[in-house]
Amino acid sequence: MKLLTIDTSTTTCSVALSIGERLVSESLINLGKTHASQLLRMADAALCEAGVGVKDLDGIGVSLGPGSFTGLRVGMATVKGLAMASEKPVYGFSSLAMLAMNLPWSAHPVCTMFDAKKKEVYAALYNCRDLPLPLIGDCVVSPDAFLELLVGNTIFVGEGALAYRERIVERLGEKALFAPPYSHLPRASGGALLARDAFMRGEAISPAELLPRYLRASEAELAKLKRTAL
Repeated sequence: MKLLTIDTSTTTCSVALSIGERLVSESLINLGKTHASQLLRMADAALCEAGVGVKDLDGIGVSLGPGSFTGLRVGMATVKGLAMASEKPVYGFSSLAMLAMNLPWSAHPVCTMFDAKKKEVYAALYNCRDLPLPLIGDCVVSPDAFLELLVGNTIFVGEGALAYRERIVERLGEKALFAPPYSHLPRASGGALLARDAFMRGEAISPAELLPRYLRASEAELAKLKRTAL
C-alpha cells in the first residue's frame, strides 16, 4: 500500500511517503515558522520524486493532535483537500504516539511531552515494545500532576520534556531518562507506520469526519464562551 503521511502538530513540519513498511522518502523542517507555505511543496516533492501521483495512493495519514492549534488546522485542511480531490481514505493517529515511535523497543516506559503553554504539557505514557501501547492516554495537564503518576524509570522525549527537564529531574531523580537530542522531533515516518496499522484495521476517517484532537479549547473558543456568558 502507498501512503502519504503528514504531521504539523508542532513547529516541526514533516511529510513521508511509504510503500508497505518501506519508507520511500521523508522531509522535515524545524524552523519554528508557519507550515502553510511549506506543506504542499513538501508533499508535492515527495510524490514527484517517487513518480507517484495522488491518485496512486491507497490513503493519506495525518497526525490528529494534540499539539499546536494553528499547525493542526493547516495539516487537517491540507489533508482534507487532498483526500476529497483524490477520493482517498484518511488514517489518523495521535501525535504523541507518533513521537513515541522514535524510541522503539525501549526497555522502560516512554513519556512523550509537547509544551502546551500556560504551564501545561500535552503528555502520554507508552509501552514501546512494539507499536506504542498507551499506559496513560493523551492528556493536557501540569507537568507536576503528570509526574505524580509515574513510577520507576521513565524515558522522556519531546520539546515539552526538554522545556521542563529541570523539574522532571527534581521530581524523579535518576529514574528520569532522556532520549538523545535527535529523537525529540516528531517525524511523519513514525506516523506512517501508525497510519498503516489503522489501514490494516480498517479504521478510515472520511474527510467530513476529520477533526483535530485539541484536548482543550482554543483562545478563540474561550473568548467566544466569555462573550456568551456576559
